[in-house]
Amino acid sequence: MIEVRDLVKSFDGLRALDGLSLTVPAGAVYGLVGPNGAGKSTLIRHLAGILRQDAGSVTVDGEPVYENPAVKRRIAYIPDEVFYYTQATLRDMKRLYRDLYPSFDRERWEKLAPAFALDEKRPIRKLSKGQQKQAAFWLALALRPELVILDEPVDGLDPVMRRQVWSLLLSEVAERGVTVLVSSHNLRELEDVCDHVGILNKGKMLLERSLSELQENLVKIQLALPEGAELPTDLDMLHESRTGRLRQLILRGKAEELTEKLQAAGPLFLDILPLNLEEIFIYELGGADHEVKNILL
Repeated sequence: MIEVRDLVKSFDGLRALDGLSLTVPAGAVYGLVGPNGAGKSTLIRHLAGILRQDAGSVTVDGEPVYENPAVKRRIAYIPDEVFYYTQATLRDMKRLYRDLYPSFDRERWEKLAPAFALDEKRPIRKLSKGQQKQAAFWLALALRPELVILDEPVDGLDPVMRRQVWSLLLSEVAERGVTVLVSSHNLRELEDVCDHVGILNKGKMLLERSLSELQENLVKIQLALPEGAELPTDLDMLHESRTGRLRQLILRGKAEELTEKLQAAGPLFLDILPLNLEEIFIYELGGADHEVKNILL
């Protein structure tokens, strides 16, 4: 299990992380989301043991990550921009990983080969961006890691390979209980694979919940009220928009309880609509202030 407590990190006097706390259960697929500059990549570099915190703690199963080779050997980390030595081939990188990680599984490497179909003898710098990302997944999965940390992991991959990569990762979760933490701006994709979500904003954790709990406690309702009728005053409303007499409300609470409360206003029409992760992200960050603005140039 990953535990981050009261994490602080500053760069040139600017706090990138400001007392951030986070918990990732063992065996979870945890989606880390937030606007640009929220601190996601900085947090991930702490989880991977690359950065040293100014204050707070970052642990895996109770052990600190920074300067702890025993913990780092259990982690596979794929950054947004993958790094390889200039003249290295995939075969060279395989040998390096095999020497650094006792868990490197040669048999697993061979079994994964058909999924990626890359030339091990070709210099990696001559591969496309998507092929380099495939190479990173091939190496990472052959490590048999206990924890996989991903920063924009499928950027540059075509749709078929994206599906292939997620299938392999989710198989690791199901079969070996691997924990996956992934940061991505592709919220639609995260919604398909994550069971827990954390939303960062301005270096702080705005909220973290299971995805099902998030979806159960935020409701989109469309309704039309009779002339002169008013909404109940005790609604926890995040956003309201109108088109004629039709209102769309984003409310915090349980759908059944909110429906019962709104029925007291005698609506002419009432419908509950599902909220996707992108909508939850927008409204939790501030509703209309984060919606796309209609700007005429």
